[in-house]
Amino acid sequence: MTSTVIEIFFIAILAGVVGSVLGLGGGIVVTPALTLLFGVDINHAIGASIISVIATSSGSAVAYIRDRITNLRVGMFLEIATTVGAITGAFLGAVIAPKFLYVIFAVLLLYSAYAMIKKGKQEIPTGVPLHPVARKLGLQGEYYDKAMGQTVAYNVDKVPQGFSVMYGAGVISGLLGIGSGSFKVMAMDVFMKMPLKVSTATSNFMMGVTAAASAGIYLLRGDINPVISAPVALGVLIGATVGSRLMQRMKSKTIRKLFIPVMIYVAGQMLYQGWRG
Repeated sequence: MTSTVIEIFFIAILAGVVGSVLGLGGGIVVTPALTLLFGVDINHAIGASIISVIATSSGSAVAYIRDRITNLRVGMFLEIATTVGAITGAFLGAVIAPKFLYVIFAVLLLYSAYAMIKKGKQEIPTGVPLHPVARKLGLQGEYYDKAMGQTVAYNVDKVPQGFSVMYGAGVISGLLGIGSGSFKVMAMDVFMKMPLKVSTATSNFMMGVTAAASAGIYLLRGDINPVISAPVALGVLIGATVGSRLMQRMKSKTIRKLFIPVMIYVAGQMLYQGWRG
């Protein structure tokens, strides 16, 4: 048992690094690792995944907020959309066949992956207009890019489209019980045309808020097993701290190259689930 806990701990470190760099939380690594490699019950794996998301957010949020990479105004604004969407998804569960949503969102992810590929070697967005809503809410910002060695000022465009995608991400989370980190990054990077580093940092912040709100439910259900969750939380926290430093020194085009295969993988999983359903 001790060796298993140690193995889970090291996998959690990897999950923390990946989650922090890509803005996806640690769940995308933790859940399949626990179920496929260690035979952990899916409910306990999801409970540990929720803990990993909180740990990823906690481990990276301090560095990202301190260095002003996280856009708190955008994060809290879009959190409204995901929260309302999650409530909507919970109600729609009884009237909509999930397989249709799987297919719709898989196609959306594939489109976004294509849009990211088209950006190619673009380091930061250029010529982005400031949307009137973004101007009114003060959503634009700036941060110091350590990889480029310069301060990057950016605008925020297409706020309604980004808000709509975030609402959809909330719906699919509430209806299908899956994480929506890839949709959060996609909404900010592809639609709102924010720098990728800002998108991933803000996604990390948002997922922590969402996961913390739902963790109590999993705890009351008994789905959070301390023997599994404790090494996951500690490992992910360490990995996220390392990942937050690593991400700031990586170029955006490198992060994008890592992110695109993840989006295609998630889209493939959704298409498979839709086909099975």
